[in-house]
Amino acid sequence: MSYHEHTDHQYAKHIRAGAPEAFKAFMAWDNQVLRGRDNAIPPKYTELMAVAVALTTQCAYCIEAHTKAAHSAGATQQELAETVMTTAALRAGGGYAHGFMAMKFFDQAEKNDTQ
Repeated sequence: MSYHEHTDHQYAKHIRAGAPEAFKAFMAWDNQVLRGRDNAIPPKYTELMAVAVALTTQCAYCIEAHTKAAHSAGATQQELAETVMTTAALRAGGGYAHGFMAMKFFDQAEKNDTQ
């Protein structure tokens, strides 16, 4: 048994049984967000955005599901590769930008030491 398995979705039945109304509402909302008839963003781009978010949150199940859905919606391998690299750039940029806070807190600690 591994940490993430392709068959793990079978356990959704336990969530559905334990919280049926919340499960139903979540599934309806998820379906509307990703596949709503009136969505302005085409499905291919919605799925590529979902891949980017899944890569950021590191949800193995979402990476698989949304990559396959992006493919089904007409995304190319080049579009997926650009999505991967955009995600990597934003993740790295987030680390850099949060580094500003680290430097600020370090400066504050230095000032506190001299007081």
